[in-house]
Amino acid sequence: MTAKDATSIRDALKSAVVQAMKRRDSEALAVYRTALAAIDNAEAVPIGPSNPVGAIELSAVGVGRTEAQRRALTEQDMIDIVSREADERRAAADSMSGLHPAEAQQLRREAGVLQALTDDVRARAEE
Repeated sequence: MTAKDATSIRDALKSAVVQAMKRRDSEALAVYRTALAAIDNAEAVPIGPSNPVGAIELSAVGVGRTEAQRRALTEQDMIDIVSREADERRAAADSMSGLHPAEAQQLRREAGVLQALTDDVRARAEE
């Protein structure tokens, strides 16, 4: 499966990671991995009353006692996360374009890579 064939953004990102590795494209590889990490971080269990943090001596004891379900994200949630990653890169590029034009251009390329991937996934989902 290639990124163009995937209908899930997570599958498209994983496929894109493999393709970037084959092409030895370290820039794209870093962008795709960062987007996957952003999705994984969004699925993390929030700390709150149901998942308290406290003294170790008060923690649950036994196998599986400390396991918690990760947050379930919809496909649209994941697409939004990747789109925000692209938006953040564009905003950073805009803020640094005067002082660091090369770095700003790099950030714009990275945003374009992510935008192209999300556009492909959206188009596949509409078919």
